[in-house]
Amino acid sequence: MNASKILQQLMQQAGSSQKGSGSGSSGVDVQGILSGLSQQLGGGSNQGSSSTGGFDVKSLLGGGAMGMLVGSKRGRSMGGKALKYGAIAGVGVLAWKAWQSSQAAKNSNGQPGNAQANAAEGERVDVLSGDVQERRSLELLQAMIMAARADGHIDEQEQALITEQIDALGADQEMHHWVEQQLKAPLDAQALAREADSPQAAREMYLISVAVTDDQNPMERAWLDQLASALNLPKEMTTELERQAEQAG
Repeated sequence: MNASKILQQLMQQAGSSQKGSGSGSSGVDVQGILSGLSQQLGGGSNQGSSSTGGFDVKSLLGGGAMGMLVGSKRGRSMGGKALKYGAIAGVGVLAWKAWQSSQAAKNSNGQPGNAQANAAEGERVDVLSGDVQERRSLELLQAMIMAARADGHIDEQEQALITEQIDALGADQEMHHWVEQQLKAPLDAQALAREADSPQAAREMYLISVAVTDDQNPMERAWLDQLASALNLPKEMTTELERQAEQAG
């Protein structure tokens, strides 16, 4: 499969769309976030510098099938509260920042944990490579699809359109079938959580789920709560992740 290619393009296009539209809760420059946070946290994410491949960002994340995936067909604004472009674009660095913030809060000196503790948390998706990157990408795509389906509003025709949109991003045949399966599989927070390969992966899975849900919708809020429990994320961590998502816009 080529899940990492698909996820990277979605992240890049989310960043371009959020930056270009100036929408979101805070009008944050996502590319600036990625660059600045990567320098602060160590390690170089280069995802922000890549080309978007000539795709129509507004079509992909607005009126197209991916727009339906995140709920625009229900009248939600793609740049507003429901879809958080910045959180999708910067899922790795923002989830890691949430971890550092939580560690700093626990330490009397206000500094993040030591290098050994940080290493045990796992790497960010944007610095992974090879098979590990592919696995994490699948985890995040699966989390995104399940979160978008949480209110049960995606019918068979819309599923077909979503699959076509993923194909337009260059999905191979195996990826195509995987997406079809994910759009029809039972929603199972425990099964999804078992796919997390590290604490950082768990945070990223929750954060990207927050990015495509509306926490004011009872069914979607319930899904986030189920996922947080399945991922063993404490309340203070989910609160911080949701704060990061809101600030990123």
